[in-house]
Amino acid sequence: MVTSIRDNLESVRDDIRKAAALCGRREEEILLVAVTKTRPVEDVAEAVRCGVTAVGENRVQELLEKRALWPGGVEPQWRLIGHLQRNKVRKALSVASTVDSVDSPELAAALSRIAAEEGRILPVLLEVNTSGEASKHGVAPGEAEALLHHILRNCPSLRPEGFMTIGPLTGGETDVRRAFALLRTICDSARGSTGLALPELSMGMSGDFFWAVQEGSTMVRVGSSIFGARR
Repeated sequence: MVTSIRDNLESVRDDIRKAAALCGRREEEILLVAVTKTRPVEDVAEAVRCGVTAVGENRVQELLEKRALWPGGVEPQWRLIGHLQRNKVRKALSVASTVDSVDSPELAAALSRIAAEEGRILPVLLEVNTSGEASKHGVAPGEAEALLHHILRNCPSLRPEGFMTIGPLTGGETDVRRAFALLRTICDSARGSTGLALPELSMGMSGDFFWAVQEGSTMVRVGSSIFGARR
């Protein structure tokens, strides 16, 4: 498994490099977030030893367990990328560096309140459902900018850094890239209306990150291509 993770990471990085070159970008512009859902902490630690600096967890409980079992040494940035229930906000903020799945004013308010109690400013991404699929979380594309403005007015302990989306589960390259291009358009509009840099576009997973990089992703969330099929 050790060799497999190292080899898989090199393959993923090579694909990021190739995708970036196709659109005149540099590999360094794209953060590789290793998604560790169902993976043991030993696998996560090996990925970090191989140069991974950011880890994405879908569930608060798994994130708590992995932080508690962390073997020491270099520790990654722990990003919560899955849907977050408001009753788990306090637990999430005890371990997560960022929350990349803010999708409602109510969740934003809870995050801001608890971050304020802890005396911190929490970086967040706003999740947008660009595919329109009912199975996905995220605010509708037409409501994304309104949610951003709401956070800026009412949630002083949050620092919005950009947007996140999950590509459509069905369809080919055209449909996937259309969803990613939509998120880029939303972000461009939000930059104009707020004057904020909003530097992050988190889009692209194992099956579609090559296209996401070409559509402007700054952060790809890759699990199975690094660790193998989910257990």
